[in-house]
Amino acid sequence: MAATIPCPICKKPVPFDDPNMPFCSDRCRLLDLGNWAAEKYRIEGAKKDALDDLEESEPVEGSRQ
Repeated sequence: MAATIPCPICKKPVPFDDPNMPFCSDRCRLLDLGNWAAEKYRIEGAKKDALDDLEESEPVEGSRQ
C-alpha cells in the first residue's frame, strides 16, 4: 500500500502518487484556491511601525515638503 497524507480540505487519505496530491480531487483543490482568494489564509510577516513606513516612502512628485 502506498504512503498517504490527509487532504488539507476534507482529510481523506491521498496517496503520494495521486496526480491531485496534496488534494484528493479537483473539488478540494478549487475550494483551497477559493480560500486563498477570499483571504481566509494569511502568512504573517514582520510587524512594522507606521512611522517606519512614512520614513521609507519617497515623496510624490509635485508635493510640498
